[in-house]
Amino acid sequence: MGPAPILNAANALTAVRIVLVPVFVALTIASHMTDSSLRIAACVTFFVASVTDFADGWIARTWDMVTSFGKVADPIADKALTGTAFVLLSAYGVLPWWVTIVILGREIGVTALRFWVIRRGVIAASRGGKIKTALQTLAIVWYLWPFNSGLASVGPYLMAATLIVTVVTGGDYIARALRLRRAPTP
Repeated sequence: MGPAPILNAANALTAVRIVLVPVFVALTIASHMTDSSLRIAACVTFFVASVTDFADGWIARTWDMVTSFGKVADPIADKALTGTAFVLLSAYGVLPWWVTIVILGREIGVTALRFWVIRRGVIAASRGGKIKTALQTLAIVWYLWPFNSGLASVGPYLMAATLIVTVVTGGDYIARALRLRRAPTP
């Protein structure tokens, strides 16, 4: 069987995620993080877009639909969605800027590492990386949803766990990239 066609279900889901980013941004900005209805709409949009991240990779691997486009577009779509969410949360004063800077620094660094070693091999997403993605999604959803103050107070604990796992898995990616770069070229 030849290479997977670029027009496939996995890539379509990645494209949907890319299209949902500006929708999410518009809803979040319109809400000013004060209008409950618009916050809920932004939260649901973010969550639906995040689910496409889990689904597209599973579909691509399960039905052998991995394409070069997907390998590049998927991480870009992921970073656009989560990066935008973190920036918006900080811009509205809901999340400290230093948290956003640390998380985005890790995300950009890992993406750069993947491109740095791409000729030697692929750094597959680790279990820790998948946990990091799930925690980031949960924390962002928690911050977006207009919870009462009691439930909203859980957000910083979720974000702290997210931050720790994000930094630790970033270190793991650095170690894996260095091992891959040091390995003999096939």
